[in-house]
Amino acid sequence: MLRRQARLRREYLYRKAQEDQLRSVEEKKLKLRSALDDNKLIPTELRREALELQKAIEYDDQGGEGVSSQMDDEYKWAGVEDPKIMITSSRDPSSKLKQFVKEVKLIFPNSQRMNRGKHDIEALVMACKANGVTDLLIVHEHRGVPDGLIVCHLPFGPTAYFTLSNVVMRHDIPRIGTMSEAHPHLVLHNLSSRLGQRVSSILKYLFPVPKEDSKRVITFANQDDYISFRHHVYKKVDHKNVELSEVGPRFEMKLYQIKLGTLENEKTSETEWCWHPYTNTAKKKRYLSIE
Repeated sequence: MLRRQARLRREYLYRKAQEDQLRSVEEKKLKLRSALDDNKLIPTELRREALELQKAIEYDDQGGEGVSSQMDDEYKWAGVEDPKIMITSSRDPSSKLKQFVKEVKLIFPNSQRMNRGKHDIEALVMACKANGVTDLLIVHEHRGVPDGLIVCHLPFGPTAYFTLSNVVMRHDIPRIGTMSEAHPHLVLHNLSSRLGQRVSSILKYLFPVPKEDSKRVITFANQDDYISFRHHVYKKVDHKNVELSEVGPRFEMKLYQIKLGTLENEKTSETEWCWHPYTNTAKKKRYLSIE
């Protein structure tokens, strides 16, 4: 069993490396084609291999969407089978974190909550893989305030790390509406860059496909690389007006790392993306959207 998992992981990493290599070649072709069409100078970094790229362009046909972002089949069953999610917390959680984990469980259909206890990460991940869990969510806290969320996609990754801020729970929202258990419609706003699309895939595939008549809406709205999570239900008042009610919880998410692996391989996994807040241009850059 361990040998099989190691072999499958090597194959996954090999496919991922192939995907990155093909995407790099595709980007170079696009830059060269654009320079030739606009009668501009070829970019300096492409001049040595411009002739080879031009010969390769001649064999490219029209149409298609370039290199697939899911060649490694991370989400090949998305939309076909409903995700199965396990939610847990850090060890020895406070009462507020326990309450927040219960509310997070209500957000995701077909999810289960498990008390962490003394289980280590490796045992958690192995148990989830053995029981067909597609995603493992771990919520962290600091002095009783939820401040972190880890989304680990199984069996091979990726693993996304978010900080949480401005957390407001359901029981803290005045005039709270009733919680619907229907599969929600998703609104993914301003996640337009390649990294934004990657984060969009990580988040949206946590939810099953909704029915058309579902009255539940979950929003992930990006502004300045902070993703605002909002949860609403609506009802039609008449043929023109709709009444929207927030059912909570609400919080802001900030992505700071994506690992190309699962949690038990965290130290040896390749880092797909990492936020560097202490560089000179960190405040100016926007990673999740194209401005």
